[in-house]
Amino acid sequence: MKKENLLREENIVKDVIDDFKRRAEARKSFDLIWQINMNFLMGNQYCNIGYGGQIEESDRQFFWQEREVYNHIAPIYDIRFAKLSKIKPEINVIPATNDERDKQTAKVSKKIYKSLKAKLDIENKINQGIKWSEVCGTVFYKIGWNVDIGQTVGMNEDGGKIKSGEVEFSVVSPFEIYPDSSVCESLSECQSIIHAKAYTTAQIKSMYGVDVKGERINTFSLDNVSVGVGGLGFNGTVPKIIETTKDDSAIVIERYVRPNAEYPEGRLTVVAGDKLVFDGELPYEIGEDRTRDFPFIRQTSIEEPGCFWGTSVIERLIPVQRAFNAVKNRKHEFINRLSLGVLSVEDGSVDLDNLEDEGLCPGKVLVYRQGATEPKYLQSESIPVGLSDEENNLLEEFNKISGVNDLLSTSSISSNISGNALELLISQDETRLNASVESIKSACREIAKKILKLYKQYALFPRIAKIIGENGQVEMFYFSSSDISSDDIELENQTDGSQSLSQRREMILTLLDKGILNDENGQLTNRMKSKVLEMLGLGIWENAQDLNELHIRRAGNENLKMFDGVACKVSEIDDDKLHLNEHTAFMLGEDYEKMKTKNPAIEKIFLEHIRAHKKNLEV
Repeated sequence: MKKENLLREENIVKDVIDDFKRRAEARKSFDLIWQINMNFLMGNQYCNIGYGGQIEESDRQFFWQEREVYNHIAPIYDIRFAKLSKIKPEINVIPATNDERDKQTAKVSKKIYKSLKAKLDIENKINQGIKWSEVCGTVFYKIGWNVDIGQTVGMNEDGGKIKSGEVEFSVVSPFEIYPDSSVCESLSECQSIIHAKAYTTAQIKSMYGVDVKGERINTFSLDNVSVGVGGLGFNGTVPKIIETTKDDSAIVIERYVRPNAEYPEGRLTVVAGDKLVFDGELPYEIGEDRTRDFPFIRQTSIEEPGCFWGTSVIERLIPVQRAFNAVKNRKHEFINRLSLGVLSVEDGSVDLDNLEDEGLCPGKVLVYRQGATEPKYLQSESIPVGLSDEENNLLEEFNKISGVNDLLSTSSISSNISGNALELLISQDETRLNASVESIKSACREIAKKILKLYKQYALFPRIAKIIGENGQVEMFYFSSSDISSDDIELENQTDGSQSLSQRREMILTLLDKGILNDENGQLTNRMKSKVLEMLGLGIWENAQDLNELHIRRAGNENLKMFDGVACKVSEIDDDKLHLNEHTAFMLGEDYEKMKTKNPAIEKIFLEHIRAHKKNLEV
């Protein structure tokens, strides 16, 4: 039986490794494109994909050839990243029904995600993902559950601590992802996907508790090397992506298979080196209707129809960058000829070696053979106008292809232009970014959904979390999986990164001036004042919370206590009208009706509490 198990494990390991090699070979062309993009971004722009499927450097053809790099890709990348990194969408959780219980759990779900944003450093990791997608066209986020971290909930038999577990969130580069087919347009179309990453043997021992044989693994690193750039008489060095080896390491291959007829709960197989460390069903119920699914989220810069991998703007700019480098260098070569000159010398009339070494420097005594023609400079023409025209055309082409333009740095903007016209120009300038913006928003929505689904699956015991409000106030709250009833997510538009703070402030001030935010008496309520200050980005100035909001929150807490059978006394400081509205709305909900049939005593508790509020109103 043991031999059969070993043979089965060996067959599984061989199948996974062979599958990984096949997918790696099928994806090789995309790997080369991504490497070229990274090299051009960093300034190594005299490289090409050779016939052997490797990145090759091109050498100078002549010693005098100008090979400077005039990198316009890097500032375009910086502008795109600066604009896209402003996208900080806030989520809003939609209740599953109109029942008061579901409304409360929707609020708790929103608080859970808000408390995790800083804890998991989600915003910075999304910015890191934007960098990868802008260079390679595609990036992935991986969400999982780590049982070895979190709050201590007990001790095991060996004296070790039992942790409550916590969500893990990481950015995965496209170099580590291998789909079953590159013609799938989304993750949902993939039937299986492989995540492969190199770890040291010590890391593998710590993660899986197995000893694997270390090998030399090929990887990529950044290095400063001389690639023959520079002008006449000198060389320069530029950063370059080079292939290196990582010693005493092994590849950990995780193959995820979507649920199917053979594997109703899906399948996850993990191979470290040449050993099988896990083979079972997919662990996470993070798909639609809580089905088991891949723990990955895909984000692209520009979608490509019929292709799993997105396209980077850098890939489209490379031909323009090559042409621009060529024009600028030919222009400078022409300037060199104008400044240094080209000598015409009769054969045998002068010491040619001395003339080549020193040229016609100022004060030089030139001796030439009697009767011969003295050396002289050939008449040179001025710089052709076509070179300058082509240079300007290429600069415009950079802006057209990239879809971005730093309007503040251009001299084409008239000083007499109106504010509305300038706003229209900025809006048109950012239109080309919409595809990337929507992909980031979609990824943020999926991240929030999967996080809430993981807590719904694993947060079986009550746990404590905290959130920090606009005023710096800390709110602590307990929650468990029963407090998460909905994972329907929508994004709040007021934090749209394409709308600047100055634009929002202008719109809010206009609404205030028109009186649209006033109540039926034409007054601005305290609650609206606080909201206006928050939207203006000045919420921290308003330290006093709205009194109505505090009463509503207090009434909501009383509803939950009475729902569990605990009687609550009416306080003299309660706003009886607000409390009556909240208690009545809760009693009209579906959850209350269900609980009333199981425990009729709660109706008496609620009615006595409501009568006390009504009595106060009659006084």
